[in-house]
Amino acid sequence: MSDNTLNNQDVKRKQLTKKDLRKSWIRWMTFSHSCYNYERMQSLGFAHSMCPIINKLYDKKEDKAAALKRHLAFFNTEPNVGTMVHGITIAMEEERANGVEISDEAINSVKTGLMGPLAGIGDTITQGVITPILLALGIGIAKEGNLMGPILYTVLISTIIVWISYTLWMRGYKLGKSAVEQILGEGIFNNVIEGAGILGCTVIGALTGKYVTLSTSVVMKMGEGQVALQADLFDKIMPGLLPLLLTLGVYKLLEKGKSPIKIMLYIILIGAVGSLIKIF
Repeated sequence: MSDNTLNNQDVKRKQLTKKDLRKSWIRWMTFSHSCYNYERMQSLGFAHSMCPIINKLYDKKEDKAAALKRHLAFFNTEPNVGTMVHGITIAMEEERANGVEISDEAINSVKTGLMGPLAGIGDTITQGVITPILLALGIGIAKEGNLMGPILYTVLISTIIVWISYTLWMRGYKLGKSAVEQILGEGIFNNVIEGAGILGCTVIGALTGKYVTLSTSVVMKMGEGQVALQADLFDKIMPGLLPLLLTLGVYKLLEKGKSPIKIMLYIILIGAVGSLIKIF
């Protein structure tokens, strides 16, 4: 009798498919920032993405309503790397629908605990590394008058972001809550952030060397000869010395808390005056 009961439980077990997960992921990719607000941030987008999962897992109307209400709690993370939170949440909802004792507080605690660290990783990787690198590539091609510059950037950034989002969504579902907590505990994410930060600084340095330009046209007379400050002095010391000094100067001003807008106005003013008196 007990064996029959176990078999019936196995048959009745609610199991999500990849199709269900994809439906949910597509909704998040499309509507993650719909109705974005300062009270609950991405909660409406999160709840909307969970609708296919909730409809598949729960039969009773009141259970569906409770699940939607559960996912209307405050939520805010980086929308691509942060999809791992969704995958884990879906795995927890699936276990709950199959009778495992998982409370509302447990699910929301996991979401709240992971959305911050994953947001930091996501912002560092997508905005600090991937975007600057691809922009440098696209702008470099576009400067030559080639239309492939913006096209290539759009295709590459879209492909990479979609791949990251989908992969981590599915990975989060497979890993579940305990595996991600273990990863966080081992400090792997901190290493990722540190490495991404170093790579991001390298990229910014390369962009500075390529796109920041500053030179002087001052020529000094020394006896019967002439010395061009740019060609005969600065370039001899180090090519790109003036752009480097300008960049370091801006960095120091930002470090002291100066407004970026004021710094840009200073640069424009100095550049205009220097051009009029033929220094630059």
